[in-house]
Amino acid sequence: MLHTGSRIFRSRQVPISRVSLYSKSKPTFVKPKSEKLRIDKYLWAIRLFKTRTLATAACDSGKVKHNGIQVKASKQVNMGEEYEIKTEAKRWRIKVAELLQNRVAYAEAIKYYIDITPAEEIERLQFQSASFHTGKRLSKIGRPTKKQRRDMDGFLDD
Repeated sequence: MLHTGSRIFRSRQVPISRVSLYSKSKPTFVKPKSEKLRIDKYLWAIRLFKTRTLATAACDSGKVKHNGIQVKASKQVNMGEEYEIKTEAKRWRIKVAELLQNRVAYAEAIKYYIDITPAEEIERLQFQSASFHTGKRLSKIGRPTKKQRRDMDGFLDD
């Protein structure tokens, strides 16, 4: 039933300006928490992997484990389960707090898992970052600077 200036939309009247007749985007609905969710999609949604393909590849190559056993990308995730994930930068140990269907901002994503990574792993990462070479040349090692070279030339010419 159409009215001038408004349209009946899901049992309520909404102005036509708010209804997109040709919208290609699908509406997002909140799915019940009992729905199934694959591990690769969950790891992508909580931002441990940049793409879902990388998350699937990590599962296939044995970098994702549940109770010490390698899991397939199609394994269903349940709340309260613990997973060990090895990424390029870190070995994660996480506990699923809630299920997350779609990728969200990092500030939101961290609410859906609990990071239970052992302290020695965190210390190892801090040591690695502290010992990272910044690219600055250590003093008195290697090729002399232009100023040092001028001083040596002046010393040798005298």
